[in-house]
Amino acid sequence: MGITDPHAMQMAWAARFNARDVDGMLELFEPDAVFVPQPGMPTTGEDSVNAMMGFLQAGLPISLTTRHVYVTGDIALAIAEWAIKGTAADGSEVDLHGNTADVLRRGPEGWKIAIDNPFGTA
Repeated sequence: MGITDPHAMQMAWAARFNARDVDGMLELFEPDAVFVPQPGMPTTGEDSVNAMMGFLQAGLPISLTTRHVYVTGDIALAIAEWAIKGTAADGSEVDLHGNTADVLRRGPEGWKIAIDNPFGTA
């Protein structure tokens, strides 16, 4: 069963990120979803997967706090604060953070991410 409550989506995604479960993360996305790994740089398909892997390579957990979820019919806008901070697996210091603005859509398999925009309006 998929995500039945859009309010649960971001925490489910964060749990899979922290478990380094790429397949589980991808299950939460629509097949043609857009991922924006840098402001103004939308990606799809294999480019999105590669960009997500870039975030995971640091080997650091993500902390995420959902601030708002607005729902109308089968569409939702989820807004959260997130951070990835610490010493990466390669010894470099990482301090990534933002306010995500994600578009979710309800379909036959539950709620899925249609647009993942981790840097929001940046």
